Amino acid sequence: MQTSTTSKLLVSDIASSVDRVPSSYIRQISDRPNISDVDIFGDSIPLIDLQELYGPSRANIIHQFAHACSSYSFFQIKNHGVPEKTIERMMTVAREFFHQPESERVKHYSADTKKTTRLSTSFNVGSEKVSNWRDFLRLHCLPIEDFINEWPSHPVSFREITAEYATSVRALVLILLEAISESLGLEKDRVSNTLGKHGQHMALNYYPPCPQPDLTFGLPGHKDPNLITVLLQDEVSGLQVFKDGKWIAVHPIPNTFIVNMGDQMQVISNDKYKSVLHRAVVNSDKERISIPTFYCPSFDAVVGPQQELINEEEDSPAIYRSFTYAEYYEKFWDRALATESCIDTFKISKT
Repeated sequence: MQTSTTSKLLVSDIASSVDRVPSSYIRQISDRPNISDVDIFGDSIPLIDLQELYGPSRANIIHQFAHACSSYSFFQIKNHGVPEKTIERMMTVAREFFHQPESERVKHYSADTKKTTRLSTSFNVGSEKVSNWRDFLRLHCLPIEDFINEWPSHPVSFREITAEYATSVRALVLILLEAISESLGLEKDRVSNTLGKHGQHMALNYYPPCPQPDLTFGLPGHKDPNLITVLLQDEVSGLQVFKDGKWIAVHPIPNTFIVNMGDQMQVISNDKYKSVLHRAVVNSDKERISIPTFYCPSFDAVVGPQQELINEEEDSPAIYRSFTYAEYYEKFWDRALATESCIDTFKISKT
């Protein structure tokens, strides 16, 4: 059994043949999910209805953004404008991709974190000591025409459906960035204008059933390196957010997206909106699929705190130095996934 599992590249090709988690996935006792400590019934993240964003209630919606971004850094949105059919088709084709024979899926396998289209497992197999119970297909998708021919051609509808989804989600992101920019007291196009030519990546995450989910993670606690993340998840719970010293389970609500702030938003807002820890747990009964869209600056964009949010006289100095997103992104992928983000290495030292 051990020989056959270690020869497999992907956890989805191990999961169905084991009744115990292989040792390479088992975390130290102090670093396990400890599900009994998770708040599954109490506080959750805010839900913002975008229906009135362009109506007379815009100021109220902008206020909701400010509260959600400053107090939680995570929120859900409904009436977001992405067609329900587009969402259904994306989730269906993602499931079809991961249900293909191993020989078809592994055509796209790579451990090279610089590849713009790749199937891999865990997080960064080259730098981590303990593996995570996750496979993922990562895609760059802006501009789509630069990358679509790299994407999987099977299932046959994959490219068409994924392109339609990525385009719809990008339109939503641009609306969100205007609202977030306004909620910071900036001009509505200010955040968008800091991103250079913009960047957009997607991941299709597949978490197979796990025989001992209390011993491992789908993804351990981490913060996102990008600007904002827009997450689509299926009906299976697994996402947890860290708030006020405890983990909170975020249960799926049909036809909503989950939005969270990433490290670049923390820098641009000069710590007003902070990147926040979140993680994915697994279960023994059901597979889970989640599809995050990572929106980010283009690699040549220079990121730094916005001038209007800096005031030396009122004790609001710039907390971070300026840097290119390429510099940040390389630092992020050079290591294993960790609870500490790279962001502290870009802070201006106080002397």
